Amino acid sequence: MISAIPDDVLSKLRESVSSMIGMNFPRERFCDLERGIRSAAEEFGFKDTESCIRWLINSPLTRKQIEILASNFTVGETYFFRENRSFEVIEEHILPDLIRLRSNKEKYIRIWSAGCSTGEEPYSIAILLNKMIPDLVDWNITILATDINPCFLQKATEGVYNEWSFRETQGWIRKYFRKTKSGFEISPDIKKMVTFSYHNLAEDTYPSLLNNTNAMDIIFCRNVLMYFSTELTKKVIQNLYHSLVEGGWLIVSPVERSHVLFSMFETIDFEGISIYKKDSIKSHTREELIPIMIPSCPLPGLIKITPLQPPDFIPELKKAEELQPYEEALMLYEKGRYAEVVEKIGSLASLDHDTKAKTLLARAYANQGILTEALEWCEKAIATDNLKPGCHYLRATILQELGLVEEAMKSLKRALYLDQDFVLAHFGLGNLNKLQGKFRESEKSFGNALMLVKRFRQDEILPGSEGVTAGRLSEIITSIKGRKELA
Repeated sequence: MISAIPDDVLSKLRESVSSMIGMNFPRERFCDLERGIRSAAEEFGFKDTESCIRWLINSPLTRKQIEILASNFTVGETYFFRENRSFEVIEEHILPDLIRLRSNKEKYIRIWSAGCSTGEEPYSIAILLNKMIPDLVDWNITILATDINPCFLQKATEGVYNEWSFRETQGWIRKYFRKTKSGFEISPDIKKMVTFSYHNLAEDTYPSLLNNTNAMDIIFCRNVLMYFSTELTKKVIQNLYHSLVEGGWLIVSPVERSHVLFSMFETIDFEGISIYKKDSIKSHTREELIPIMIPSCPLPGLIKITPLQPPDFIPELKKAEELQPYEEALMLYEKGRYAEVVEKIGSLASLDHDTKAKTLLARAYANQGILTEALEWCEKAIATDNLKPGCHYLRATILQELGLVEEAMKSLKRALYLDQDFVLAHFGLGNLNKLQGKFRESEKSFGNALMLVKRFRQDEILPGSEGVTAGRLSEIITSIKGRKELA
């Protein structure tokens, strides 16, 4: 096809598309870029492609418009147990160790399919876990499946597939489906194991307790990174690294593997296939140590006290030094170095009066998947000061991860008793009611959250959200409220 759109215009369009949905179109893929924009222009209602391009380059897009854009550029080519060798390694080497480790403790496993397309990958994961864990009913299994394309998510939620989706599977998989007029429908027991959600790897915050992208044991991110620019790929890999627990695994496709891009991981070879393992000690030995200055303190954080100026005679400096471990721990937390947060702040959190240190420690444990300790420190923070709604919200989040939904709802209601305008608590209550099939109550909670979030600027970060803006949460709520409920 001979392009009718000048290269300089396509170059500007490439930058806009990359910034909004993360996909990279080098010059040799300009034909794909042009094909996608022609399709998108028609869906956006433009009579000509050039007008659509000018609009995209010069106008900020809403979440819905970004979804439309993504649906015209992303490719949904997948099938069950795709790249089967990866699943064999998971079944033979990774899951057995993880199951043994958790069998005598909290029985939970957390897996994220990032870029799940039409759902074959996360359902394959669910089928594998169903096959391997006899007492699955006693486990708290989280399989988070995310994508940027709402059409893919809708199909995945329906869970109905044709023969082409089974083209490289063995006959035993059929027992997990029932034949319908429109194809093969995944069994309800497998369907309920997977939670589908919109997530933009290029723009959204992760890891985050808010969108459940924290403390993952395994992350599948296959045939996604190949579409990103090098700089965005580095950013995404770093965020995925922080989203894993210590010793967690990242699985990418064979064409995406790179010793350079994944240098923070330990590369483990399994008879011809390489998988990346999170090893914080290996990663942090290469980090350059930079002195930390504390912006919120009136004096630099790293102050040397000489014998001629004993701290007892300088109360301001003594106060600064007492604050320093928390400030350093907070900076480590923001870098995703949760184990170091625990080391740095443990003794400070033990002080009876220090609620914020206890809360930060609880978050650090939660993001490592160490939920018992996370809950313990969260409850210590509440015991120190039970009037902080954020602590009750955090407790609810941890309880939900432990599968204690009723207790989580009580904590959210306590948070709202303390602050009836607490947006995240309304949002959390909406999610839990939806999880229990209480759709009327869920709609009410989401409606309250949507009303309250309008009081913030669109680009304003919501308190306690760890980086989620008011505009982004508003889009998430609108998407959930407008999503068709499927049995």
